[in-house]
Amino acid sequence: MTTLHLLRHAKSSWDDAMVPDHDRPLAPRGARAARRIAAHLPSAGIDPDLVLCSSSRRTLQTLEALRPALGETAQVSIEPELYGADASEILERLRAVDTPIPQIMVIAHNPGLEDLAIELSGEGDAALLNQLRTKFPTGALATFDVHDSWPELGPGHAHLTHLVTPKDLS
Repeated sequence: MTTLHLLRHAKSSWDDAMVPDHDRPLAPRGARAARRIAAHLPSAGIDPDLVLCSSSRRTLQTLEALRPALGETAQVSIEPELYGADASEILERLRAVDTPIPQIMVIAHNPGLEDLAIELSGEGDAALLNQLRTKFPTGALATFDVHDSWPELGPGHAHLTHLVTPKDLS
């Protein structure tokens, strides 16, 4: 069994309207939320072997907040293609992982991340699925057991096992 973690970047700042979207930093609230998620990872047994992260400033800052909680062997790949990627593009990136990697985390953006989470969810706890379909807020982390190898990953091929938001951890 392999595990996929989809993490939406933490809350970004809109203080300066002149800053291009790709360069927007985390808001103070987002930085606190990212630290909450980082503190949650070890207790939830989340120890990704590979982290695929969008190249935007807010996703990189989210990743940096997580670094102390990531294992020393976690491979990190900054992926410019994940910035603005839709669900099918994120799925294609995951399918390109052709080696048996037990846990992958993707740090990216909505709507692509939320759409992918919903698309992959073939089964799972009804309350969790309803929560996922209602809202996937900034800083949300969805965890899936994946039924297939990465190249065969597709719609309905995962089981949603965990969904946490920074508010859940406050």
